[in-house]
Amino acid sequence: MKAFLTAALDAAARGWPVLPLRPGAKRPALHGETACTRTGPCIEGHVKWEQRATTNPDRIRTAWATGAFNVGIATGPADLVVIDLDQPKNSADAPGGAATFAALCERTGHTVPTTRRVRTASGGTHLYFTAPAGARLGNTAGSLAPLVDTRAWGGYVVAPGSTTPTGTYVLEDDRPLVPLPAWLTALLAPRQEMRGLSIAPAVVSASRAAVAALNAETAAVASTIEGGRNARLLAGARALGRFIAWGDLPRHVVEEAFQGAGEAAGLAPAECRATIRSALNWSIRTARPRGAA
Repeated sequence: MKAFLTAALDAAARGWPVLPLRPGAKRPALHGETACTRTGPCIEGHVKWEQRATTNPDRIRTAWATGAFNVGIATGPADLVVIDLDQPKNSADAPGGAATFAALCERTGHTVPTTRRVRTASGGTHLYFTAPAGARLGNTAGSLAPLVDTRAWGGYVVAPGSTTPTGTYVLEDDRPLVPLPAWLTALLAPRQEMRGLSIAPAVVSASRAAVAALNAETAAVASTIEGGRNARLLAGARALGRFIAWGDLPRHVVEEAFQGAGEAAGLAPAECRATIRSALNWSIRTARPRGAA
């Protein structure tokens, strides 16, 4: 029981609100709305677990004195985004979340981010990031890639030191957290694809990889600082020309998206148009066939 208390206090000391989870399990050890007696903290109405999560050491000690509770970290109030790379449950030959996430990073021209890492009880991985300022991200399930989920507002993760029948959550890399990369923020922002592309949902859904690449590249362009903006715009547009050549994205959609990103980064409109036109012309002309790419 002392180990669980220590884990809860350690998380709280980082400013991460915690909640008790059922011993040996991952579900909150707090009552649900249907069982609420409207007493104590719920005297004025049911208070959900996200609101009851706390960093108060006295409240934590009181809660964990009553049982060997696992520890949950409320990701939203903690200003965290945690990417959960899960293991396949039914087939040892199927790629796990780590592999599908690495493939997503490669397709979009990025490396797998290096940040705080926790091994889950089932052998998966939790990657911890600080949440982007000004964006209220929610939870996702498989929208980035198969077996890749995310936890932010409305979610929680099981803290290291907690145990389940399948194993223990173990801190594997205690390095400082890094901010969620801009390209991942763009992919996770609610309805980001529809706002950014301004094309019919039927067209978007037919080329999900292309949409993901476009959102990632334009987010990277928009966040580039002075000194490398034009070069980043050129590289981003060149990376997307193949999708135009393959018929996955209309050219005007790509041009409009990069135009907005370049201007958001501070480039002059005429400079953006010239760079985008040159980059796409080159990329389309030199694109390899889809099967050879």
